[in-house]
Amino acid sequence: MIENFPFYLSLIVVILLLIMLANKIKVAYPVLLVLAGLGISFIPGVPILHIEPEFLFIIFLPPLLYEASWTISWKELWRWRRIIGSFAFVVVFLTAMSVAFVANYFIPGFSLALGFLLGGIISPPDAVSAGAILKFVKVPKRLSSILEGESLLNDASSLIIFRFAMIAVTTGQFIWYKAAVSFGWMLIGGVGIGLVIALIFMKAHKYLPTDSNIDIVLTLIAPYIMYMAAEEVHSSGVLAVVSGGLFLSYYRHHFLSSSSRIRGLNVWESLCFVLNGVVFLLIGLDLPEITEGLEGVDIASAIGYGVLITAVLIIARILSSYGAVIVTLIARNFIKVADSRHPGYKVPLLIGWSGMRGVVSLAAALSIPLHLENGDPFPQRNLILFITFVVILITLLLQGITLPYLIRKINMPDPDQLVTEEETVTLIRKQLAEKALEYLHANYSELLREQKSLQQLARKWEHNIQMSTDMIMAEECKVVYLEILSEQRIWLINRNKEETMLNEEIVRSQLKYLDLEEERLRYV
Repeated sequence: MIENFPFYLSLIVVILLLIMLANKIKVAYPVLLVLAGLGISFIPGVPILHIEPEFLFIIFLPPLLYEASWTISWKELWRWRRIIGSFAFVVVFLTAMSVAFVANYFIPGFSLALGFLLGGIISPPDAVSAGAILKFVKVPKRLSSILEGESLLNDASSLIIFRFAMIAVTTGQFIWYKAAVSFGWMLIGGVGIGLVIALIFMKAHKYLPTDSNIDIVLTLIAPYIMYMAAEEVHSSGVLAVVSGGLFLSYYRHHFLSSSSRIRGLNVWESLCFVLNGVVFLLIGLDLPEITEGLEGVDIASAIGYGVLITAVLIIARILSSYGAVIVTLIARNFIKVADSRHPGYKVPLLIGWSGMRGVVSLAAALSIPLHLENGDPFPQRNLILFITFVVILITLLLQGITLPYLIRKINMPDPDQLVTEEETVTLIRKQLAEKALEYLHANYSELLREQKSLQQLARKWEHNIQMSTDMIMAEECKVVYLEILSEQRIWLINRNKEETMLNEEIVRSQLKYLDLEEERLRYV
């Protein structure tokens, strides 16, 4: 480990350079990182990396899931809960079942249990890949919300399938009622443990004498404790992190100071930036270890199996996308749906094509044990690893490169955007100014007449101009301004809850603006 430290350090530099190049040429950086990892792995003298699956699951998965749960909009997640739930659970199961039957029929030596094991490994699309691609193209808010929401939950459902298939392969039997009880415990236990630990952390943030540094460290610890606690009692660590992260994100303004929110956001963005880069580079670097273990099957046949399974995944997801539309159109006659309008062919096509696979699939495949409980070699382990790698590589290259072109070609308008973002921001800032003036005149009218700094603040809100940064403000005026900022924040949070069509990204940007105003006030 120590002798290879310069090599690992150089990999970080390579990641930074490649991400800068990807941003320059408008290509999703996971594509370049995987290709670079492949290229580096063929360089003579490069050490062969042995990736421990526990290392990927424990080190990488909790913080990446936690950060995603903090950035996603709970309002959008709840609005599209039916289609997100169907893709995260139903579609994942149907995809795994399709892979199981095709693998059992076309790949020699593959039982249905092994097919379900492979299906559970490769069924969840990777959130990071889709997010990196959607960054370069403009898509409707509903599409990005559905993809983000699905990515939070599909890892849990696929790993549940993976666990049950592993039991069936290793024991040779599958008892359905025991599986049903175990499935329920994984769901309920995972969510419950995540919420309980999140509540404990929220109380710690709120009642202990913490500062911004301690708050940030606590947020770094939280996802690991959630994940390990849930896994220790055989429930879903993924669901624990997701549910706990969503809970803390929803109440962040109740227990974190503006300083902790601003600094924590910067720390988490930098941390996940590095983790995502390392993960995709490791996928490419792991090829030598995967191919070395491929025995009994020639490379050409193994590649053919990988291409076949990839085609099954793509077709199954696209068909499931259109199936979800049909179900929604039928359901709107009986229940209230998020949008009763006909979505057309564009949304399901884009959702269907946004199915790149990534690190969770690789980690699950690597976690397959070398031997069964009786000491026999685990059947088809090396072939499953190789097929998983081929699936990740093809989906990242094929769909990752063509998805931006497809989005531009379709050029789908956003049905939820009734006004432009600029108009929404202008309106919100105007209403925030009105709220501030109303609070100031109602509670501090006498102080307003005496203090020039408060008068200047009032003029700023009246004319919607920036406050002079060199203005000296009396301490009692700072207290007033802090109260007004708090009132504006409460009003904005409540308005976001009440208006379902209000873009939460804009709301969060304005909340960040209020936090920055509060931070600047400390140095005025």
